[in-house]
Amino acid sequence: MAFMEKLIGKSEEVDIEDFLNNLDSEVEDPYENADAFVKPIMLQEDSDRARILAEAKEGNILLVNISALAKRNAIKLKELINGIRADISGIDGDIARISQDRVLVTPSRVKIIKRRDA
Repeated sequence: MAFMEKLIGKSEEVDIEDFLNNLDSEVEDPYENADAFVKPIMLQEDSDRARILAEAKEGNILLVNISALAKRNAIKLKELINGIRADISGIDGDIARISQDRVLVTPSRVKIIKRRDA
C-alpha cells in the first residue's frame, strides 16, 4: 500500500504566508560554475540572428528551432540561415542541421562532425 501512496501522492498543505515571505530570499544559482551552456532558441525573425551570434560569441552551444519559420516563410528561413552561417564562420564556429526542425550552432573551437561512419 505504501507504493500506491507514493504513486498517487499525499495532499500537502502549502503555507501561503511562508511562501510569500520567502519570495525575496536569494536563491542559489545552479549554473554558476558552468563555463558554457546548451541553449534552445527559436528562429523566427531577424533579431534572432543577432541573438544567436551573441550567444555563440559567449561560448554557448545553440539548438535552434526552425520549424515555425520553415512553415511560414521558407525563403526568409534560407536567408537567415545563410546569414547565420556567415556570422558563425566569421568567429570560427560551426553550424549543421540535426533534424527537420533543428539546427545546431557551436562557438569557436567546437566543431560538428557532419559525416556518418559506416
